[in-house]
Amino acid sequence: MASEAISRAVLVHGAGGGGWEWNVWRRVFAARGIDAVALDLAPAAAGLAATGFGDYLAQVRAALAGLPRPRALVGASLGGLLAAACADEADALVLVNPLPPAPWSASMPARDWPDLVPWRRDARLSSTRRSLADADDATALFAFRRWRDESGAVLRHAQAGLNVAAPSCRTLMLTSDRDEDVPASITLEIAHAWNADVVKLAGSHVGPLLGRDAAPVALRVAGWLAQGRVSRAA
Repeated sequence: MASEAISRAVLVHGAGGGGWEWNVWRRVFAARGIDAVALDLAPAAAGLAATGFGDYLAQVRAALAGLPRPRALVGASLGGLLAAACADEADALVLVNPLPPAPWSASMPARDWPDLVPWRRDARLSSTRRSLADADDATALFAFRRWRDESGAVLRHAQAGLNVAAPSCRTLMLTSDRDEDVPASITLEIAHAWNADVVKLAGSHVGPLLGRDAAPVALRVAGWLAQGRVSRAA
């Protein structure tokens, strides 16, 4: 049974970011006939410090449920882990340098996250520029002005390890060779275990979205989504 070409997608950003991270991808996807919704993950009513992983997960599921099938979930970093956890409701899955689920999460260095991670308060253009070494100056400034604080509870939940079943839909994983947040070796191990397609990239953790090569990367992913290949479950 051949899987259908994807014409709709939900894009899930990483910790401390927003839907703006996907601006280049949305334009490329639209040019290829894919209608993409870029989420802005919202804090719980009680505030960001009281926001849990389940609050974000519910938002991803609701956004995906609002799209007719066939539909794709695309997530980067924390958004990749959220997307993987919701893959049972997607027809294709794309993970960009995703935070790893269990058991691979145990290989990540432990960090002590406060209840409110002050990434907006502590943002500096210089550190943003270093983290986006593969982006131009205008993109670095754009990102610096938009970083937001994050829920420590969400990050602690991800760090503790989330049990995620191997996706039954076709899956593509992108990994950057200079990713200082999620080592490429971990992403490649997950891809092998899940029998996922892999694209290896040069660049930083957020380079596939914000780097100088973001448009060609997005075009490559759009082409993969449009393939309508024979699914592994056929």
